[in-house]
Amino acid sequence: MTEAVIAATGLYTPPYSLSNAELVETFNAYVERFNAANAQAIAAGETAALTPSSVEFIEKASGIKARYVVDKTGLVDPDVMRPNIPERSNEELSVLAEMAVVAARQAIERWGKPASEIDAVICAASNMQRAYPAMAIEVQQALGVGGFAFDMNVACSSATFGIKTAADFVTSGSARAVLMVNPEICSGHLNFRDRDSHFIFGDVATAVIVEASDRAGAGGWDILGTRLKTQFSNNIRNNFGFLNRAAPEGVGAVDKLFVQEGRKVFREVVPLVSDMIVEHAGDLGIDPTGLKRLWLHQANINMNEMIGRKVLGRDPAPGENVIILDEFANTSSAGSIIAFHRANDDFAPGEMGLICSFGAGYSAGTVFVRKR
Repeated sequence: MTEAVIAATGLYTPPYSLSNAELVETFNAYVERFNAANAQAIAAGETAALTPSSVEFIEKASGIKARYVVDKTGLVDPDVMRPNIPERSNEELSVLAEMAVVAARQAIERWGKPASEIDAVICAASNMQRAYPAMAIEVQQALGVGGFAFDMNVACSSATFGIKTAADFVTSGSARAVLMVNPEICSGHLNFRDRDSHFIFGDVATAVIVEASDRAGAGGWDILGTRLKTQFSNNIRNNFGFLNRAAPEGVGAVDKLFVQEGRKVFREVVPLVSDMIVEHAGDLGIDPTGLKRLWLHQANINMNEMIGRKVLGRDPAPGENVIILDEFANTSSAGSIIAFHRANDDFAPGEMGLICSFGAGYSAGTVFVRKR
C-alpha cells in the first residue's frame, strides 16, 4: 500500500505585529471611556465596571507577547477595535485565498516540483470568510492546480484533520499529492473588548504538501499514523453565521464572536489530548517519551507545557516542546504547522516527532512523523 509523506511546508506572515503593550493601551482606553459613560449605573450597582488589562496579566495567562495581524489601524483605535479589511470585488482574489497562495507557493518552491503535480487542494481553517464558493477552489485556480478542492472547518484542529484527509487521498490513490492550506484571520472573529480573550489570537497562513511515498524524493517526513477525535462541548464557541447576519457589535452580540470558558477548557482538554497522544503512540509501537519534538497547537503556554510533561513523562528540555506563542499568539489551525515549519531542520533520518492540534468541538488530531 502506498504510504503518505509530508513533503514540504510554507508560511505566510502578515506585515504588522501588534504588541501586548499596544493592545493593552487600546483596551484600557476603551475601559476608561465605558466606565465614565456608565458611572451612574455602576454606582447604582446596575452595571458592572470593566477591569483594565495589563501586559503582565496577558503574559502570565497565555505566554503571548505579540501577534501578527493583517490590519493594525482598527485594532489600536478604541472607537473601532476590529481590523479594517476592505471588502473586495468578486473578480479579485479573496483575502484568505491570497494569504493561502503565498504560503502555498513557498511550500511548492521547497517541494521542488510543479504545481501541476498536485491533484487536490484542501483549505482547512477556523475562520472562513464566506460559505461559498470555497476558498480552496480559488487557491486551486490561482496556482493552476487540477483535480478538486474543498474547504473544511474543524476549528483549531483543522490542520491535523486536513493532513489526515490528504494522507487518505494519497494512500487510496485518489491523488498523487495534496496541498493543504490554513489561512487564518483570527482577528476578525476576536472580541477585542473582552478582557479575558482580547489578546489571544493572531493572523497567519500555512501550507503543507502531502505526497505519495513512491513519488517523493529524498527528505520529507513519513506519516507513521494519524488519529482524529471529537467530543461536543459548548466551552469554546462562535455563533456568527448567515442565520444571524447583523454585524457583531455591542454587548448583546458577544456570542457572535469568539467566546470560551477558559478554565473549563484547560481542565477538560489537557487530559483528553494527553491521553489521546499516549494511546495513539502505544498503538503505533512508539514510546512517546522518546519523541524528539512536539509541535503542538499553540493555544496557551500553560496548556502546552502541561501536555508536554504528560506525554514525555518529564519537563521538556528547551526546544523539545516548540512554543511560538510569544511571537504569533494563537493562530488557530495554523499554530502547530508554524511550529513544525520553523523547528525541524535539526532532525536526522529516523528521528520522530508529533504534530498535534486541539480546539473547539472539542476536537483533536495527532500526526506522528519520522524524518526520511
